[in-house]
Amino acid sequence: MSLKAVVLNCSLKSGDEQSNTRALIDEAVKIFDEKDVDTEIIRLSDYQIAYGITDNAGNGDDWPQVFEKIKAADILIIGTPVWLGEKSSIATLAIERLYGGAGLTNEKGQYIYYNKVGGVVVTGNEDGAKEAARSILYGLSHIGFTIPPNVDTYWVGEAGPGPSFIEAEGTKNDFTIQHIKMMSHNLVHFANMLKQQPIPAEGNVVR
Repeated sequence: MSLKAVVLNCSLKSGDEQSNTRALIDEAVKIFDEKDVDTEIIRLSDYQIAYGITDNAGNGDDWPQVFEKIKAADILIIGTPVWLGEKSSIATLAIERLYGGAGLTNEKGQYIYYNKVGGVVVTGNEDGAKEAARSILYGLSHIGFTIPPNVDTYWVGEAGPGPSFIEAEGTKNDFTIQHIKMMSHNLVHFANMLKQQPIPAEGNVVR
């Protein structure tokens, strides 16, 4: 069955500026390509995303066009750098805007994110990857996404200033690449499962 994936790159860099987060995301996309998953990467810093817990903030807000793509997807990955031990401000904004649409329902009356799976990719120079992943994955689960096992993938360098993922040749890190493989394969597997056997409406209809 054909699957669609959307990856929100929450790097603070914009345009075509090289992004370490994008470089690690690309490793997951390679596996998605092998599995014939139609994948779109969206760098949110290139959009005007308004603040607020809403699915549409009105004129000048680009979130609705991003949100439509997420609603049409089976897989959502949020990619973020770590700054001061936390996910980026853009990743926080993305979670808030996703939360703003959490009250919408599907054709069965379930929350709109039911039968979608979520994962996270994190890069940085210091520790904080697990904290960022914990925060993002909890947020996705809380609003209705299914979180398969081992869907947090990260690379962080030594403490203090130093080379980031690209410069440090993070693709040679066995742990990171193994987790990219687990995340990508598990997301595809669970997305296919939910396509074939969606979560029953019984007990899950919003009143």
